[in-house]
Amino acid sequence: MPIPRRALVVTGTFLLSVLLYVDRVCISTAKGPITKELGLTDTQFGWVMSSFAIGYALFQTPSGMLADKIGGRKILAAIVTLWSLFTGLSALAWNYTSLLVIRFLFGAGEAGAFPGMARAVYSWIPTRERGLVKGINFSGSRLGAAFALPVLATAIDSLGWKLTFAVLMGVGCLWSLAWWLWFRDDPKDHPNISAGELAYIIAHRQAGADSAPAGKLPLGVMFRSAGLWLMMVQYLFANFTTFFCLTWLYPHVKATFKLNSADAGLYSMVPLLCGALGNVISGWLVDRIYASGRHALSRKLPAIFGFALTAVGMVMSVRQAEVGPAIFWLSLAVFGVDMVLSPSWSFCIDIGGKNAGQVSGTMNMAGNIGSAIIGPLFPTLLLWTGSANVFFYIVAVCSVLAATCWTFADSTKKISGLPA
Repeated sequence: MPIPRRALVVTGTFLLSVLLYVDRVCISTAKGPITKELGLTDTQFGWVMSSFAIGYALFQTPSGMLADKIGGRKILAAIVTLWSLFTGLSALAWNYTSLLVIRFLFGAGEAGAFPGMARAVYSWIPTRERGLVKGINFSGSRLGAAFALPVLATAIDSLGWKLTFAVLMGVGCLWSLAWWLWFRDDPKDHPNISAGELAYIIAHRQAGADSAPAGKLPLGVMFRSAGLWLMMVQYLFANFTTFFCLTWLYPHVKATFKLNSADAGLYSMVPLLCGALGNVISGWLVDRIYASGRHALSRKLPAIFGFALTAVGMVMSVRQAEVGPAIFWLSLAVFGVDMVLSPSWSFCIDIGGKNAGQVSGTMNMAGNIGSAIIGPLFPTLLLWTGSANVFFYIVAVCSVLAATCWTFADSTKKISGLPA
C-alpha cells in the first residue's frame, strides 16, 4: 500500500522543525567558546540570543503574508536557504556587534518557517487531522533541540564551533533543494498523489475550500479579532518558558549543579524530550475532542491544562537542591507548555482560513517578543538577585494568566466574518 502523500508532507515539515531548532540552539551550546573568543559577558550573550528573537518576531507577520501569497513551496525553500547561510556566517563574526547583526538576520530568516508550514497544512491536511499534525511538527522542534544539546556539545568539542556551524549550513541547503523538487502547493498539482487521497483531502479540508492564493487581509481587520489578541498574549507568556529552555537551560543547569558539558547536555535534553511528548499527546487530544463535535473545547482544554502544569512545575523546580528532582519538575513544566502549541496554531488556522500564514505568524510574532524579553532578563535577574527563583516565579504567574486567556477564546469566530 503506497504511503499517502500528505504523510510525506508531514515528514518533510517534521524534519524541517528538527533542523529549525538544531540551528537555533547551537548558539547556546557554543556559549563557552563564543564568549571566550569574542570576550562577551553573560548579559551581552543574552542580548545576542535576544537579537535572534527580535528579528524572528519582526518578520513573522510579513513572512506569513508572503506564505499566503506565494505558497509553502517557495517560501520554505527560500527561507531555509537564507537562515542556513546566516548559520554559517555566524562563524565569521569578529566582535559583539557583528554577532548581534548576524543573529538578528538569522532570526529574520527563520521567521517564515512555521507560517509557511501553517500554509502547507491548510492546503494538504484535513481539518480533523490538523491537531496531531501540528503536534508532530512541534515535537520535531523539541526533539531537534533535545538531541542537539549533547550531540552539538560533542561536535563543538571535536570540530570547533565554527566548523560545526558550517556543517549545519550545508544540511539546511540540502533540505531546501529536496523540498523545492518534491513539494507542490496544491495537492492537485502533485504528480504522485492518488485520486482517492486527493478527493479525501479536498472533501475534508476547511469545509472543502480550495487552496488558491489568499486574498489580502488588511491589518486593521485582522487586529479587530479578539481571538487573535488572546492568542498573542498567551503565546507571549508561553515563550517565556520555551525560550528559556532553548537558550539558558543548558548553561543554567551546568552552572547551578556544577556539571561538565556532556552531563549538562544530557540533563538539559530531558525537559525537551518531555516537550516533544507533550506536543504529540496534545495534538492527539485536540483531534479526539474535535472528532466528538466539541470544536471550541478541542482547542481550549489541552492549552488550559498545559499552562496549569507549567505553573506547578516552575514553582516546584525552585525548591529542589539536587539536579534530578529539579529536572523532573522542569520537565513537567515544559511538557505542559508544549501542550499549548498544537491548539494555538490550530486555533489560528481555524480563524485565519486562507490567511492562516499571516494570522499564525502574527501570533508567533507576539510569542517571540516574549523570547526577546527573556534573553537578557534571565541573566539580569540572576545578577540582581543571585538566584533564578524570581524568574521561575514570574513564569508561573504568567502561565496562570495565559490559561485565563484561553477561557475567553472562541475558535469559531472567523476573521473573514469581521467587518472590513
